[in-house]
Amino acid sequence: MVRENTVTIAHISDVHLSPIAGFGPRHWNVKRALGYINWHRSRKRVCRADVVADIVADMKAQTPDHIAVTGDLVNVGLPQELAAARLWLENLGSPDAVSVIPGNHDIYVPMRRDEGVQRWADYMSPDSYGAAFSVGDSGFPYVRRIGHVALVGVNSAIPTPVFVAAGRVGQKQRSALGRILDKLRADGLVRVVLIHHPPLPGQASPRRALVDAHEFREVLEQHGAELVLHGHNHRNMRTYADGKRGKIPVIGIASGSYAIAKDVGVLARYNLLRFTRREDVDRIDLVGRGLKKNNGPIVELERTELSPHQIETGASK
Repeated sequence: MVRENTVTIAHISDVHLSPIAGFGPRHWNVKRALGYINWHRSRKRVCRADVVADIVADMKAQTPDHIAVTGDLVNVGLPQELAAARLWLENLGSPDAVSVIPGNHDIYVPMRRDEGVQRWADYMSPDSYGAAFSVGDSGFPYVRRIGHVALVGVNSAIPTPVFVAAGRVGQKQRSALGRILDKLRADGLVRVVLIHHPPLPGQASPRRALVDAHEFREVLEQHGAELVLHGHNHRNMRTYADGKRGKIPVIGIASGSYAIAKDVGVLARYNLLRFTRREDVDRIDLVGRGLKKNNGPIVELERTELSPHQIETGASK
């Protein structure tokens, strides 16, 4: 009898929850003020809470095994925003059913005397399987296992100056990531890397890019992965990174809250990634669901096989 097992991971990103709460003199600075003005002038009419709610309801109806959120839950990183995002996460699912990494809008400026995104700590921590990996004080990358799939959460978000939305993974995380990817492959797991910023060189303008994208790409090339998921650009993106065992799909997703856009590829969306293991060969399929037109209903947008060829993990050795 041929054995087959499927794990479904839902991916959503950049929901930019509205409205902005708690903006006052105590937390005022130039970057937050400009961010608030930008939100008030345009983004609040584009990134809508009702659209996020509809996306989440539709996503839950698909009954995924796990949900991955790749950052930018909020807008200007205010404590009350981050606390409201915690409540949103609790509605999305329990910490063991939802994995989160922060985005640049979540770690917008340095937070003094405030826990910041640590409000979401149990959504950004390893499970019992991942607890065996030593990653240092930062807590990243963290590992969670869902069946034959391992999620590896990488933090690329850093506080930045005004008009800069760049990210950095850093040498410590990159070294830990390489060791983790090797161990996951040895354990026969499908390796899915979560990161906010587009991870490859040239995928974003310099002020918005991953500063150490070349070095991050080298980690993927040397240690391999089966899939990378990211957000940040508010656009559906698909490319492939080179790996020792073949091409690695790198999938970016549009914002989960855009109700209106000139380009339909920017409208609110989430993806379902289906990882099917048949004997010792793995296949990855993507189903995209979201808005096809401005203020439209949520419909199926895409259904495709991601992997350009069959992927063999360490389980086949």
